[in-house]
Amino acid sequence: MSKLLQDIDKKLEKTSRDLHEAVVLATGEQGAATDTPDEALKKPGTARGIETMFRSAYRVQMDLTGLADNKANMMISINGIIISIIIASVAPKLDTNPWLLIPTTIFLLGNLVSIIYAIMAARPRVSSVPITLEDLEHSKGNILFFGDFANLPPDQFVEGMLKLLEERDVLYESMIRNIYGLGSVLRKKFALLQIAYTAFMLALILGVLSFIGVFVWIMQNTPP
Repeated sequence: MSKLLQDIDKKLEKTSRDLHEAVVLATGEQGAATDTPDEALKKPGTARGIETMFRSAYRVQMDLTGLADNKANMMISINGIIISIIIASVAPKLDTNPWLLIPTTIFLLGNLVSIIYAIMAARPRVSSVPITLEDLEHSKGNILFFGDFANLPPDQFVEGMLKLLEERDVLYESMIRNIYGLGSVLRKKFALLQIAYTAFMLALILGVLSFIGVFVWIMQNTPP
C-alpha cells in the first residue's frame, strides 16, 4: 500500500512538472514562479512576440522608405517637366517680352531648389568607410546592413552571422540598431522632402503672383 502511494505521488509530481513546462513553453513565462513581479516584468516577452514586433517595425520602416522615395521621384518628375516647358516655350520669347524675365526667373529658381533637394532625398546613402569583422564585433557597425557587410569577404560574413545567431542578446541589439539606422535615414529623407515641397510651393505662389502683377502693370501702362 505504501509503495502504491509512493508511485502515485511520483506520477502526480511528474504530471505537475510536465504541465508546468508546457505552460512555460506556451506563454514564455519561464522563471515567473521564482522571480518577483518586478523582475518578471523586466524580462522580454515570448520569442514569437519579439519576432512580431521586429517584423512590424521593419515593415513600417520599409513602407515609409518607399513612400519617401515615391514622393521624391514625383517631385523630380514635376519640377523637371516645368523646367523643360519654361526653357522651351518662354525662354525664346524673352527678347521680345523682357517683362517675362522676373516671373520666369522665380519659377526656375524655385523649381531648381526643389528638384535638387528631391534628388538629395532619393539619393542612396551607403557608407564608404570599410569595416572589418572585428569592428562589427565591437558594435562599430551593423552586420545586418548591406553598407557595412558588403566590404567583408564571404567567409568573414558567414562567420559573423553564425556568431550573431549564437548570441540572442547580440542579435536583438543588431536588429534594434538596424531599425534605428533606418529611422535616421528616414528622418533625413523627410527633412529634405519638406524643403523640396516648400520650395515648389513658394515657386508656384510667387511665380503666379509675379505673372499677375506684371500683366496688371502692363495693362495699366499700355496706352488705349
